[in-house]
Amino acid sequence: MYDLDSGTMSDVFEGYERHYCELSVNLSNKCTPTTIVDGEQRKQRNAEIKAALDEADDLIRKMDLEARSLQPRVKTMLLPKVREYKTDLNNLKSQVKRITTPEISHSAREELLGSGEADTLTASNDQRGRLLMTTERINQSSDRIKASRRTVLETEELGVTILQDLHQQRQSLLHASNNLHAVDENITNSKKVLVAMTRRMSRNKWIMGSIIGVLVLAILLILYLKISH
Repeated sequence: MYDLDSGTMSDVFEGYERHYCELSVNLSNKCTPTTIVDGEQRKQRNAEIKAALDEADDLIRKMDLEARSLQPRVKTMLLPKVREYKTDLNNLKSQVKRITTPEISHSAREELLGSGEADTLTASNDQRGRLLMTTERINQSSDRIKASRRTVLETEELGVTILQDLHQQRQSLLHASNNLHAVDENITNSKKVLVAMTRRMSRNKWIMGSIIGVLVLAILLILYLKISH
């Protein structure tokens, strides 16, 4: 269960609503004058109507529970719908009771059949209005579901693109890190070479100084010996 935005109901509630509207239309059709029958057919129709009313009651209870479990802003929008459906179901129950009660079924039948074209037209208009309302709600629900699916697909594609970009950036960072390690290693090796060269140069200076000192002493000794003789 999830809410796509403040103006969108849950898919569960939409399913209950769609099913209830279909039941409501069927019950309304069974309560019209042209569907009043006698005998076994009436018993079978009454049983079907009772089962449909029980199912409609159950659907409204489920819609009420579902609406109350949603976020406050969505619940505030859906609870009035539930109350409207309760009122609609109570009206249907009144019509059904008038038709199916044995004590008054014959008088109700005569009254309904004697109401003429005006009542038939009114019932037809009511049914047409109910059908149009149901169709409109189903279309709106389908449009919302399609829009939701498009949003989910777009979000999924965006998420995949972001993950790919992050992976590429990670690879670039790892490559840069490897390069830095290589440069650091080269610098370390260069420092070692420079230190070794500095030490070698210092040693060579001492050797040269020693040689020069020995030569100077030798020259001085030779000069002294010459002067002495």
